[in-house]
Amino acid sequence: MARKKKIGNTVAYIVLIVMSVIWLFPFVALVLQSFRGESGGMVNYLVPKQWSWANYRFLFGSGSKFLKWYSNTLIIALFVALFQTLVVICVSYALSRMRFKGRRALMNIWLVLGMFPGFLTMICLYFLLKQLGLTEAGAVPGLILISVASSGMGYYVCKGYFDTIPKALDEAAILDGATRAQILIKMIIPMSKPIIIYTALVAFMAPWCDYIFASYVAFGYESGYNVAVAMTRWVWTNDYQGYFTRFCAGGILVAIPVTILFMCLQRYYVEGVTGGSVKG
Repeated sequence: MARKKKIGNTVAYIVLIVMSVIWLFPFVALVLQSFRGESGGMVNYLVPKQWSWANYRFLFGSGSKFLKWYSNTLIIALFVALFQTLVVICVSYALSRMRFKGRRALMNIWLVLGMFPGFLTMICLYFLLKQLGLTEAGAVPGLILISVASSGMGYYVCKGYFDTIPKALDEAAILDGATRAQILIKMIIPMSKPIIIYTALVAFMAPWCDYIFASYVAFGYESGYNVAVAMTRWVWTNDYQGYFTRFCAGGILVAIPVTILFMCLQRYYVEGVTGGSVKG
């Protein structure tokens, strides 16, 4: 029995190691190509023959707008993470703790609307933003507005977490004279750290990786690009042979903040997902 268990564990470890190598290979290749100093586009060898920091120096040099695009992405992601988290918390608390006419119907309508892909509204939203001056030069605030405006429909996981907190705590606080706002700020939020971090991480990731709607709103205005749109335009519209390794270097810099966030907050992220799925 012990022999079979040992053989089974060995096979499982081998499979996991092979899967890890396959999963990590693209990232390793991206890092190696970002340090390639020789000219040319994609090549048939992995390890660079000439190692150089030239690609990273180009990104931070005066001939590139990478820092502008990076700052656009960071501003959008931070503001969306902040305001979207606040909206989701407020909506989730109201639906979890309050009972009012039309509550169930409202929740069902939001769930149904959430099943439709967001790009179905792209044309309508673009013309609406254009009327408000929030396209091209105003692409950054326009993208923030669009991401925050509909965030209340993402209440479901957060509400499920709030449902696990005993309502008796709210009732005791009300008897002591606390308001709904005080209960939310002083009681519910401190006890809901995992789901708040989960909500903030998800809200941060969406605009950080956004390409489709960001390219649509910027509409060719370079200063309004985020990094996803800008780097794709490098490969599509510029010298592919010269920009491939710079594209790889930019990809590494884009991945760093997200990697750090997940490494530092992974425990809360898992707790938020599992805790919010207990009740609906």
